[in-house]
Amino acid sequence: MTDNRKPEARTRAAQAGRYIDAVTGAIVPPMQPSTTFARNADYDLLGGYLYARNASPTVDHVERLMAELEGGAASLAFASGMAAVAALVETLDAGQRITAPDIMYHGVKSWMLRQERKRGIGLDLFDAAKPDSLARAITPGKTSLVWIETPVNPTWDVIDIARAAEAAHAAGAILAVDSTCAPPPTTRPLQLGADFSFHSATKYLNGHSDVTAGVLTARSIEPRWDEISAVRVSHGSIIAPFEAWLLLRGIRTLYLRFARASENALALARHFSGHPKIAAVLYPGLPSHPGHAVARRQMTGGFGGMMSIRIKGDERAARRLTASLKVFVPATSLGGVESLAEHRKSVEGPDSIVPGDLIRLSLGIEAVDDLIADLEQALMAL
Repeated sequence: MTDNRKPEARTRAAQAGRYIDAVTGAIVPPMQPSTTFARNADYDLLGGYLYARNASPTVDHVERLMAELEGGAASLAFASGMAAVAALVETLDAGQRITAPDIMYHGVKSWMLRQERKRGIGLDLFDAAKPDSLARAITPGKTSLVWIETPVNPTWDVIDIARAAEAAHAAGAILAVDSTCAPPPTTRPLQLGADFSFHSATKYLNGHSDVTAGVLTARSIEPRWDEISAVRVSHGSIIAPFEAWLLLRGIRTLYLRFARASENALALARHFSGHPKIAAVLYPGLPSHPGHAVARRQMTGGFGGMMSIRIKGDERAARRLTASLKVFVPATSLGGVESLAEHRKSVEGPDSIVPGDLIRLSLGIEAVDDLIADLEQALMAL
């Protein structure tokens, strides 16, 4: 490799940003748990750190690496994905409006509806399955934040990020993209025009179902970014050092895990397309998917491990199928090394508009033949 060639993102991720301890030669980044930091004789901070609610070395490490993988100016790591969302939304003033999909992660939707009730921040929802509906839901001069999720959880509709950025910016709004299900190995929203990229780092970034975290990355440093950082300090919602260390460890295998999960999902989607007991397979990697062309353009490293199936049966049958799986684990969340199956409507509750016959699948890294056989046996039992 020539001296001026920058290592690829997957290399930087695998090496955790090329860490080598200057004293011991250790190649694994350490975890610094200290909550407070000393000053010198002149009462200057020795290392620039004051208090762990503001920043700390381990958190800084994961933030620097994420900003690099995302191609952004800076990243902030939070104790949860919802904490990151709350910090961004808190920068809006009463009377301003949010545009967002009518189907998306239900926790974010519930939070935005609460802001509409409690703080007078308007919420305009659009149908992600209809490409022109996003622009129609934006009100120039009033819409301040356009929030999109792509692929959309759990229907896996695909939203064109570049087109959404154009619509948002033309109206004087910012665009934030929930790219949880399309992490840096496949999509970098900031390079497509988004102002903020968001991840529930609990999912693919960590990848082992043992950390709750969120990451927000900015394309550029603007006053809003400083406000988000101040909100994080005030709320005390920064990620803890140990969780940051685990997240950093997870990111080191992100590219390998995501590639395997994508392979498994595509194989499963192809196998069950046209199955006599399945009404539809929802996966953007299938050429038959309405958003496949857009997905190919912006998901350059694979279509991900997330998919849904709609069975030929009612809601009770869908729940029964989920419970009868033996390899898939019937549990919530996604993006881990283990494959999960979830009846999404049951989790979201009675107000959910997700179809009752839909089962969300998060494909892990297991042998794909085991996953196919497991779903086959569960379908046979219906």
